[in-house]
Amino acid sequence: MNSIYLILGPEGALSDRAINKLTAELKENNCEITNLFAGETIVGDIADALAPSLFSERRALILRDLQDLPEENRDEITRYLSDPDETMTVVFVHKGGVKGKALLDAIKKVKPEIILCEPLKKEAEKEGFVKELFLDIGRKASPGAVTALVGALGSDMRELRAAVSQIAADAPPGVIDELIIDKFHQGRIETTGFDVADATLEGNLSGALIALRSALETGTDPVMITSAIASALRSLAKVSGANRGVKSFELAGQLGMAPWQIDKARRQLHRWSPGAIADAVGVIATADAEVKGAASDPIYALEKAVTRIAASQKLQ
Repeated sequence: MNSIYLILGPEGALSDRAINKLTAELKENNCEITNLFAGETIVGDIADALAPSLFSERRALILRDLQDLPEENRDEITRYLSDPDETMTVVFVHKGGVKGKALLDAIKKVKPEIILCEPLKKEAEKEGFVKELFLDIGRKASPGAVTALVGALGSDMRELRAAVSQIAADAPPGVIDELIIDKFHQGRIETTGFDVADATLEGNLSGALIALRSALETGTDPVMITSAIASALRSLAKVSGANRGVKSFELAGQLGMAPWQIDKARRQLHRWSPGAIADAVGVIATADAEVKGAASDPIYALEKAVTRIAASQKLQ
C-alpha cells in the first residue's frame, strides 16, 4: 500500500466506499488503525496518532473531514508531511472546496494517491457505482435490476449504498434480478423504514410512531428510516410538478421513478401543500444529521421528526 492517500470530493457514498476498501486492506496488513474526525481534534491528537511506533509495527491514521481541522492543529500535519514515516499509512479525507485549501495543497505536493469522489450525475455513472457495490459484497445484479434500483433511489448515493447492502443480505443466492428489486420496495423490507414513511406522509401519527417503534425493535437502522422518509418526500416533490393528465408509465423515465411510485405519490399529494413539503424536507434533513451523530438521542430525534412531519400536512 501507499503511505499517503487523499480521498477528495463531496460525494459521501463514494468517500465511504473508498474508506471501507482502504480499511479492509489495512486490516489485511495487520495495521493498527486510528480514526479521527478533524473538527473534533485538539492540539496533540494528530501528532500522537502520527508518532513513530516503539515496535516498528505498521499503523494507519484515517483523518476525516479535513476541511474542518482547527487552524492550531495544522502544523502537526505539515511537520509530518516534511518527513513521513514509512511504517505509517495516512488517509486524508477532504470534501473539496476552498475550506482548508492551503493544507490540501501541501498534501498534494507530497504526491499522495488521490481518490476522487465527485458527484455522480449521469445515470450510467450511478449504475456503474451500484454494480461495483454489489460486486464488493460478492453479489451480481442483472442490468435490469441495477437500472431499476437507480431509477428508484438514484438521487441519493448513500441511500443507494444502504439499499444495496440490505438487498444483498436478504436476497437468495444467485443473480439479483428486477423481481428482487421490486420486492425490496413492495415486500417485507418496506414494512420497516418505508412503512414509517407511508404512515407519516398520510398524517397517521399514531400509526407512524407504532411503525417506528416496530422497525427499531426489529433492527432497522435509524438512518434507513430517515432515508425512507426523505425518499418519499422527494417523490412527492417530483410528482407535484408533473402534469396529472399524463399516465404514470409515461412519466417514469422523465422523473426517474417507477410507475407504482408515481401512483403512490399522487394518492398522497392531496394532503400536501408545496410549503408543507418544503418544511418537511427541512425537518427530515435535520433528523438525518441527528441520527448520524449530531444528537445524543437518535430515537427521540426520529420521533420528533415523524411527529412534526405528520402534523405539517395541509388538506387542500
